[in-house]
Amino acid sequence: MHDVQRRLDTQRSQILSRCSICRAEYERKYMSQPTCGDSICKTELRRQKERQKAEREEIRLRKEKIKSRRDWLDEFQTIFNRYIVLRDGKICISCGTQNPDIQYCAGHYRSRGAAPQHRFNEMNVHAQCNHHCNMRLSGNVVNYRPALIKKIGLAAVEALENDNAARYYAIEDLREWIAKYKAKIKDLGRET
Repeated sequence: MHDVQRRLDTQRSQILSRCSICRAEYERKYMSQPTCGDSICKTELRRQKERQKAEREEIRLRKEKIKSRRDWLDEFQTIFNRYIVLRDGKICISCGTQNPDIQYCAGHYRSRGAAPQHRFNEMNVHAQCNHHCNMRLSGNVVNYRPALIKKIGLAAVEALENDNAARYYAIEDLREWIAKYKAKIKDLGRET
């Protein structure tokens, strides 16, 4: 008899909960029910969630204000690289590898160190197998150039090689580009 009573008490305690607002005990209709169901408690819970959302947005905006230009550049570089890999698919421009099991990255024909003005030039950056061509062979430029000529044409490659004009990336531009490339990534995600 005691076992049955204990089991009933356990079941009852699993069904009964305390309201997160008024602390009254109530019987849950579903497992994730946070309040007793009173309209005042529901309204207060909604207000609390709205305040939390506004606080999170305020924190995000404060963090954005203190970001340096370097932080913006790094954030855009990450988004830009993700776009390049999605755009080109899992095909290495240098060696032609199409293995879905290996990691691909955005490989620069003219490196970021040698030609920082082409850091975000879509014609200069293409998908490359990360470990072999990009890391071990330092970009595998010997095979990169002929494949790039086949992809964008000799005139475009020579224009890349001869363009040495300096470029400055302002924070406002980087913000715009981040939004633009996030939208492009989203569109590519829908297509695949």
